[in-house]
Amino acid sequence: MHPLHSFRFCPRCGGAFHEHDSRSNRCSQCGFIYYHNSSSAVAAFIIDDAGRLLVARRALEPAKGTLDLPGGFVDPGEDLETALRREVREETGAEIVSAKYLFSLPNVYTYSAFEVHTTDCFFQCRVGDVPLSACDDVAELHWVPLAAVRPEDFGLRSVSQAVRLFLMLTLPHNAV
Repeated sequence: MHPLHSFRFCPRCGGAFHEHDSRSNRCSQCGFIYYHNSSSAVAAFIIDDAGRLLVARRALEPAKGTLDLPGGFVDPGEDLETALRREVREETGAEIVSAKYLFSLPNVYTYSAFEVHTTDCFFQCRVGDVPLSACDDVAELHWVPLAAVRPEDFGLRSVSQAVRLFLMLTLPHNAV
C-alpha cells in the first residue's frame, strides 16, 4: 500500500491528491508534490554500574503493556543528542551523563491509525544518580540484569531487534 494512501487532499489548495511515485503524492490542481520521508527517533540503552538495563513498560498504544527503551521522536529543529536527553528526562526524570551512538534501524510505528516510517537511532547511556520516576508515556521503570533481558518482551519491532543486537554485542556469545 502507498505510504500516503490516506492523504487525499492537498495541504496548499485542497485539490485532489494522487499517487505521484512510490513515496509521494501530487496535487491535480496546483501541482504541489508531497514526499513521505522517514521520521527520526531515539532510544537509550541505559546501563547502571551493576550491568543492568533500564527498561520501561509502555503505558500507551502501540504495544501498550510491553517493554520498551526510554526514547521517542526527534522534534523539528532538534539534533539526535538533544532529543535523546529530552526524551530520557521526560520518561525517567534522569539526566544523561554520557551517551555513545550505537546503530540505527528502520521501523514502522503505527500512530492514530497512520503508519509513520522511522529511522530509530540507538545509544548506550549512563544517567546521573537520581531517583527514577516513570513519566510521560511510561507506566513503570525497572532495572533488569542483561543476562535476563528477553528481546521478545519488547513490543516494538525495531526495539526488539535492537535489544537482540545489543545483547549479541554486549554479552558473551554463549549467553545470548
